[in-house]
Amino acid sequence: MSDEQFHGVAWSTVVDHRLAEEVPLSAFVLVHLLVALALPAVARRNTRAAFAIAAVPPAAALTWVLARSGSVLSGDAVVEQIPWAPLLGLEFTFRLDALALLMTLLVAGIGVLVLVYSIGYFQPGSGDARRSAPLLLAFAGAMFGLVLADDLLTVYVFWELTTICSFLLVGQAGISRESRRSALQALMITTMGGLAMLLGFVVLGEAAGTYRISEIIDEPPGGAQLAVAATLILVGALTKSAQMPFHNWLPTAMVAPTPISAYLHAASMVKAGIFLVARLGPVFVGVPQWWVPTLVFGLFTMVVGGWRALHETDLKKLLAYGTVSQLGFLMVLVGQGTYAAALAGAAMLLAHGMFKATLFLVVGAVDHQAGTRDVRELSGLGRRMPALAIIALLAAASMAGLPPMLGFLGKEAAFGAFLGTGGGGLLVDFVLVLGSVFTVAYSARLLWGAFGDKPGVHPTAAKPPNALLLVPAAVPAFAGVVLGVGYPLTDELAGSYAAVFGAGADAPHLELWHGFELPLLFSVLAVAAGLWAHAARARLTAVRNRLPKLLDAQRGYERMMALLERTAVGVTGRTQVGSLPTYLAIILLTVLAVPGSVLLYHAHIPDDMRLYHNLLQVPLAVLVIIAAIAAVRAKRRLTAVLVVGVIGYGIGGLFIVDGGPDVALAQFLVETLTMVAFVFVLRRLPTRFTKGDAARSLRWPKLALSVAGGVVIALAAVLFSAARQRPPDVSADFIAQSEKGAGATNVVNAILVDFRAFDTVGEISVLAVAATGVASLVLASRFDRRRRSTRGAAAVASAEKPGAVLSGNGHRHEEVQE
Repeated sequence: MSDEQFHGVAWSTVVDHRLAEEVPLSAFVLVHLLVALALPAVARRNTRAAFAIAAVPPAAALTWVLARSGSVLSGDAVVEQIPWAPLLGLEFTFRLDALALLMTLLVAGIGVLVLVYSIGYFQPGSGDARRSAPLLLAFAGAMFGLVLADDLLTVYVFWELTTICSFLLVGQAGISRESRRSALQALMITTMGGLAMLLGFVVLGEAAGTYRISEIIDEPPGGAQLAVAATLILVGALTKSAQMPFHNWLPTAMVAPTPISAYLHAASMVKAGIFLVARLGPVFVGVPQWWVPTLVFGLFTMVVGGWRALHETDLKKLLAYGTVSQLGFLMVLVGQGTYAAALAGAAMLLAHGMFKATLFLVVGAVDHQAGTRDVRELSGLGRRMPALAIIALLAAASMAGLPPMLGFLGKEAAFGAFLGTGGGGLLVDFVLVLGSVFTVAYSARLLWGAFGDKPGVHPTAAKPPNALLLVPAAVPAFAGVVLGVGYPLTDELAGSYAAVFGAGADAPHLELWHGFELPLLFSVLAVAAGLWAHAARARLTAVRNRLPKLLDAQRGYERMMALLERTAVGVTGRTQVGSLPTYLAIILLTVLAVPGSVLLYHAHIPDDMRLYHNLLQVPLAVLVIIAAIAAVRAKRRLTAVLVVGVIGYGIGGLFIVDGGPDVALAQFLVETLTMVAFVFVLRRLPTRFTKGDAARSLRWPKLALSVAGGVVIALAAVLFSAARQRPPDVSADFIAQSEKGAGATNVVNAILVDFRAFDTVGEISVLAVAATGVASLVLASRFDRRRRSTRGAAAVASAEKPGAVLSGNGHRHEEVQE
């Protein structure tokens, strides 16, 4: 079959297109999450059934996506909008395009295989199995929502859901100190990056005037805001995709069971950062704050991660650092904003998910059957597990970039993507070749370490794995062969995504044979040098051990966390002193420093501002001011409470003058109830305020802070009220619906009773809780007085009786008579 004929084969022929006609995108995301909520009940009875049920939603999602693949690859994206606050412009938006299709193949396809693999891997009824089945499915649903999201805020919601799920999956039961520390480390690093990313999303969305990603790609904003957004968003992407120096959370997360590592760290979680860079790449084309960090961090991560992987003795740690290295390679490709680099990046993204998932599952099978992952203890498994060794060989060949594997297509395209860009492109290719040398070396080390016959090591006793462990590992391995041999199909998938960067007439294609060109030479050099490095690994490890350890990311993280803890203790010890005035002062200082400074800098008093609109406002305002001064000067607690009540009644009078009698009535009721509550509470407190020398010395700072806070709040009220030129859309809708929908002519009453009924019920609940606390305090005081009076009477009666004494706890004891 020719390339042209192969390109003509529509992806939609894989599955009947009619399956995808009526099912919305959001339904699959929702089904993942709902089934995950129900799975714990199933897992308590039968963990194998729980994993089998968990595999159904991702399988259905994969089937649906494949059914729409033909139209998606031709440029007809599937879009769904779910508004949840339309007047505020908030909505969940999902979009299935070429990139989302590629990621779904990994997220849903590998997800199904991992869940089936887990049936044979986990001990039936074990705690890990009961926890992992629902959490893996929830993670798959969150990741599926992330790759489909076409709204920046929707992306952030699912981004953090994946963070939470990964924390729970890595930590498991939290029994061991290592699992707790690893889960917390992954949570801290990725969450901090996510917060910076959220700020970048806000900057980008406000600069573009929309949060829809597809609309931002069509009309990207410009200026300094774009550079700021690029920097902040990259922080989140670099931390999530384990780029150095944020990489250390990924190797430590290998404490999780192997199926979890295979899914999170090969096919889904670590791909989130790569996916985000690929998704927003068209927005930041040509922005130095975007492509320079992706290039520098990616190249550095690729080389250092490969060097670290070469010296590991634990197979999972070897794969973990290999994943770090490959993620650096992917970051270089998807961050450059060119068609050639995007084509290679899409191919390598698909290849990495395939071969790395296979290798994690293979290592899990070795550990499950042999009881160890240490290459120094394994020997002879290639003869005992020939089928597993062949599967591992196919995946490792794709990882090393050997033809005709899918990894070879991506690596050849990557080497060619930087040719023709001058000396800088050759330098990038040199570093890529160096990283590829390490990739070949640790690929060979993995095969030799897991399945080779080692001299001086007793052959490892192990039974061949069953089909549940073998088949899920074999599927992506053979898929790497099929997609490599069937390169036109892969080229169509990768090229559909890369087309967003503009494919010229001489656009490159994925092919197994480009002729005798530099990319082929680079591949030959990488393979030859990599095999030499594997053969010389003992000498290289000795050199590594002699090198000074100038930088250690794990040690740096631990020192930062220790510094953060000491700082938190110091700040807490100086601010949380049990003093209400101190707390209020901190709040006021924060208001003055952050929003207050900005408000004063941009303050503009309206020209038509008047001191009063109604003559009655003047005496009421004077009354409130006098009462406020009296409250500060009051020496008795009851006097202060009464004067504060006068302030509240005065404000209620202002409400009446301004035309809000219903609000004034609520104000009067609240003030009355508050005064009654205060009176009950004050019965247990001293009559007068106690002021020492310290209070006198802080009188003027308190006065200055109070005046400054009052001025800022008053100025904010004036400016914010003057900034509104017309009623908001929400108010217009409330007014229109109040009489028709609620049968009320007073829109405020309609809002409180009907439109915001739950809010009102919540406020009533708060008042009820406060009233309960006051009543408990009053009743407790009565009980204490009665108990003290009863004890006093008992003591008097006992003292009058001869020969009796009272013990310290009030019990009477007869005196011993001789």
